[in-house]
Amino acid sequence: MFLTRFRVNTARPGARRLLSSPQVLHAAVMSSFPALLPSDVPPPDGPRVLWRLDHTGRAEVMLYVVSPDRPDMTHLVEQAGWPMASTHSAPGWESRPYGPFLDRLAIGGQWAFRLTANPIHHIRRKDGEPTKRTAHVTPVHQMGWLLQRQKACGFRVLEKPDDRRLLPGGTTSTGQPHHGDRYELTVHDKRALSFDKSRGAAPRTAPVSLVTVTFDGRLEITDPELLRRAMRQGIGKAKAYGCGLLTLAPLGTAG
Repeated sequence: MFLTRFRVNTARPGARRLLSSPQVLHAAVMSSFPALLPSDVPPPDGPRVLWRLDHTGRAEVMLYVVSPDRPDMTHLVEQAGWPMASTHSAPGWESRPYGPFLDRLAIGGQWAFRLTANPIHHIRRKDGEPTKRTAHVTPVHQMGWLLQRQKACGFRVLEKPDDRRLLPGGTTSTGQPHHGDRYELTVHDKRALSFDKSRGAAPRTAPVSLVTVTFDGRLEITDPELLRRAMRQGIGKAKAYGCGLLTLAPLGTAG
């Protein structure tokens, strides 16, 4: 496994085209792996290519990729990087082996984390109708979506000390859960995306629409193997469109 970081040069037209469509950016990321064919489907229980865009406070955009193989991002540098600044020793992206870090994860370890995800649920508007996949649109429900998955993903989101809570028990004045007050968890960068999935001369299909949000928080590892699986395979839906990649950092660091 490898973790790769690529800084996007947002001033370039090629970068703006990539950033305008998760479908286009997904194709560019997958082109970093010559051995993979477009028709290849990742094994159900195996590692897969995951990616995420981080929009930093300094108006930078960073592309993170986790992958079974080391990528070659020369084409991305030419389209959306700084080609003149690239050298053989510094090609315009940075890849590091990820396996040794994953292997060191241990029960009880506490980390800062970031996850961009597509929080959804299934609803039935009328009796007898099939269920419909629908996005969670409020921060409370989006946080609840992640909290429902934490055990299966091998971690628990840390709770705030009582003296840092605004309301007792982490509830609102109406008695409803207030996850942001109870847990070391924030949700931000909500994006409603809509883009065309068809390619080239293929018949046009209905546009893909999805809502993504980014979670920042603190967690404690409860099952290292489940957490490693979540970090290799992703969490939730829309993994091809920049969702599902969970990354860890030492407590006290940003991003």
